[in-house]
This record gives sequence, C-alpha cells and structure tokens, in this order.
Amino acid sequence: KGWKTGGVLSLTGSQISFTNWAAGGENSISANSFVNLFANFKKDRMTWDNTLDLGFGMMKQGMGEESRYYKTDDKIDFSSKYGQYAFEHWYYTGLVSFKSQFTEGFKKITDTVRISNFMAPAYLNVSIGMDYKPTDNFTLFISPLSGKITYVTDTMLSAAGAYGVTPGETVRYEFGGYVKAQFKCNLAQNISYTSRIDLFSNYLEKPQNIDVNWENIVNFKVNSFFSANFHITTMYDDDTKIDIDRNNDGVYDGKGARLQIKQLFGMGITYKF
Repeated sequence: KGWKTGGVLSLTGSQISFTNWAAGGENSISANSFVNLFANFKKDRMTWDNTLDLGFGMMKQGMGEESRYYKTDDKIDFSSKYGQYAFEHWYYTGLVSFKSQFTEGFKKITDTVRISNFMAPAYLNVSIGMDYKPTDNFTLFISPLSGKITYVTDTMLSAAGAYGVTPGETVRYEFGGYVKAQFKCNLAQNISYTSRIDLFSNYLEKPQNIDVNWENIVNFKVNSFFSANFHITTMYDDDTKIDIDRNNDGVYDGKGARLQIKQLFGMGITYKF
C-alpha cells in the first residue's frame, strides 16, 4: 500500500547485408536494449522515489575472422530520493544517485586502447535540499549542499588522470550545488516525451563551469508491443578532457572539455508495465 511501480523494457535491432553490391558496403548487425524501472512510495507527509535506467547495445561489422564488435550504448543510472513534506508542493529532500557503464569502451572501432570501463568513470552524488513536486509529471530538486565523487578504478585510466582524477588516484571529491529536474508528457495519443537534466557546480574549483547531463526520450507507440524510440543525450563535464585537433590537420594535438552528444534511434519490441 502506497507503492507505485512500473517500467519499460525495449529491444531494437537492425541488419544489413551485401552480395555483389557494386556501390560497396559492409555487412552489419546491431541490437540495442534499455530498461527503465521505477518504484515510488507515498504516504502521509513522506515520499520516496526510486528509478533505475539500464542501456546496452552492440554492433557487429564484417563477416568471419574480419568481424569487429563495438558498443553503441552503455549506461547504468540509479537514483533514490527521500522527502518529507514542508509546505505547498515543497519537500525537504535527500538524494543519492549513481552512474556508470557495464564494459570497456573505445574511441573508434579500430582502437585497442580503452577510454572507459566499468567504474571508470563512475559518479556518486549525495545531496540535501528541497524538492518541488506540483504534479506527477514534473519535479525540481534544488540542493545547495551536494557531494560528487568520481571513481576511476581502471589502472590504466587512473594512471593517465582520466576524468579529472589526479594521475595514479582512483577517486576525486567535489563539493558544490546540484539541480535535478524531470518532466514528462504526452505529445499525442501515441507519442510520449520525457526530459531529465542534471546540473552540478563545484564550489571549490571553477564554479562557473557547470557540469551538464541532459537526456531526452521520445517514444512513438505503434501498438501494444511495437514502438520506435529516439534518445538524445547532451553532456558537458569540465573535468573530462577529449582529444581535439586544433589546426584541423587530421592529427590530435591537444585535449580539452567539449560538448558531448549521443543520439540513438531504434524500432522494435517494447513492453510497458
């Protein structure tokens, strides 16, 4: 009693094959999956909201011994938020969130040097603040007291000082302000939209350089089991340095923080409960 639970399971895929195709091309097959689960509790003056988002995708390119495999999606995102009623639609709230990925990742399909791995990076956020919940479709959490911990447990990445950790260290601590907002609605009878944004400012170092993680999902429902999904994620982290080509000669000659964008579109089987 008091619990509201549910989720979405989705599996999408694509395949392309060439035989004596004059224009050229390479055989490939790909599959992407994601799981979105929620368990929310509300009773009297107390609320407790929990979400878990998992995503993973792989592509196989080529045939036989020349086959190459690489990731097309990889995400672990957990959030738990506990609140006590304060006034109007505001709640005194504590939040814990965790983000990482399942397996190692590479910049290009031909690379052998990994740039990410499980728990490299991983982000743990612990925050205390106020949560504004006027409806079930919108929440705004504001925290002036937030701790962000970045983990890089992969030895090679830790030695390189990846994701802002001191070279050789596996943990980086930050203290600052945090804002998390989520909005969802139905754009049409069979089209739903969900948007979620996280903002973090480190009080102790370059507070004006705000970390951003903004996710948008549009779901087009075909029938009870088939749908199309469009995901776009925009990220910026001043501590995540990316290889850049400053003089456009095709050779990386430096590193810097850059806006990161990931897009994913798929059509397949979706089960909502």
